Amino acid sequence: MDFDLADFALNYAMKLGAKYADVRLETTKTNEFILKNGVPQMAGFDRVQGLGIRFNSGGCFGFASINILEKEKIKRMIEKAVKVTSKASKIADSTEMSAEKAHEADYGVKQKISLENLSPGDKLNILFEIEKAIAATKVDVPGRFFSMADFYTEKYFVSSEGAKIVSRIPRVDLWHFITINNNGKTAQRYWQYGDAGGFEKIVDKNFPELLKKEVLTTDKMLRKGVKPPKDKIDIVVGPQVTGIMVHESVGHPYEADRVLGREAAQAGETFIAQDMLNTRIGSNAVNIFDDPTLEESFGYYLYDDDGVKARPRHLIKNGIINEFLHNRSTAAAMKTKSNGASRATAFDREAIVRMANTYVQPGEQTQEELIEGVRYGIFMNNFMEWNIDDKRLNAKYTGAEAYIIQNGQIMEPVFAPVIEISTPALWSAVDAVANNMEYHSGTCGKAEPMQAIPVWFGGPSMRIRNIKLGNKT
Repeated sequence: MDFDLADFALNYAMKLGAKYADVRLETTKTNEFILKNGVPQMAGFDRVQGLGIRFNSGGCFGFASINILEKEKIKRMIEKAVKVTSKASKIADSTEMSAEKAHEADYGVKQKISLENLSPGDKLNILFEIEKAIAATKVDVPGRFFSMADFYTEKYFVSSEGAKIVSRIPRVDLWHFITINNNGKTAQRYWQYGDAGGFEKIVDKNFPELLKKEVLTTDKMLRKGVKPPKDKIDIVVGPQVTGIMVHESVGHPYEADRVLGREAAQAGETFIAQDMLNTRIGSNAVNIFDDPTLEESFGYYLYDDDGVKARPRHLIKNGIINEFLHNRSTAAAMKTKSNGASRATAFDREAIVRMANTYVQPGEQTQEELIEGVRYGIFMNNFMEWNIDDKRLNAKYTGAEAYIIQNGQIMEPVFAPVIEISTPALWSAVDAVANNMEYHSGTCGKAEPMQAIPVWFGGPSMRIRNIKLGNKT
């Protein structure tokens, strides 16, 4: 990348009278491979490069982007954007940014198996090996969809305050969606695995064996699963379930732009209000963080797209709402400091408040000890589907692999138990968390136009006391 072009764009915006400006110059190389029912689909090979500039003119922020990296075209783009923003500032409310330290940094993620050193055939072969492993189970799997991608992003962020940050981050992910049939009864499982790093992150997970186990377990649930109990019971949920719960019912509603009502039309609302800070929403056992700095995580970064240094964000502390996710503009609106939650998916998208890696902090007990503390209940190891309302208040999670617990022992499989519960009731009912920490990946959607961004979500197993199961519809 030609970093001088970013510096030129920044200086030109300031020359035109901008009070503040920052520039993101980005290049992303992407490779994607798809195997559907054993047949390779059209693969994607892409290289996207461009420059995005944000600036304050007359108290109003403007944003513009361009993928033709020529000085004259960049100049014309900035001139037009500044002119439009200056006119808009006469009728728009002024926007402030929190005062933050400007940083200079150059960082990246190393690859043990370089993505560039592998041929398309080497990568696609992983998917064929998964297909062979599933066929070897002799289970009827009429729907088999696998997608594997790698993408490498180099970014240069520069601001009029003196920030200069370079990052180089490779990421890989593998996503599966499978349908299992047994005598006319079907179940589906989908999941995504993603990390920052090279192709070793794919190889190390042994996906053929992992998917083989997934098929056999789901088939067992179809063949042997009994109906879920109807009375109030205790439930132990596995890390996958903990992860989706924390992402959907804590991560999203704690985004400060939602709290301020700015995302209602694009990505939904939240039941959380600004005056709920320092109030109780869960039990003492509940500690929830969002941490971009986890090494090799799918949502990894050390500096956000406002140039703010990233840190762990302690969203819920011993059941008390402790902080929201902020960028510099929401932080200014709430008279606090940014905690580095500003992210954009590409050069042509404006950075907004986003999660990175959201998780429940582990405890000291084992999963087995949580189960031993249940007289009668259910162990829900993972899920097949979920949904949550627009305010992130009422949610539903349908189990995939699940078992009856009786007198502290795992018993027969149970088919599709449903947790249907409000967010405060859920976190208030958690009485213990285990030490079996896991992180799982997702591509989190938000904004208009849509920004689908890599994240981790996770935690350990949790025990949830005295709740009534819902109905699968």
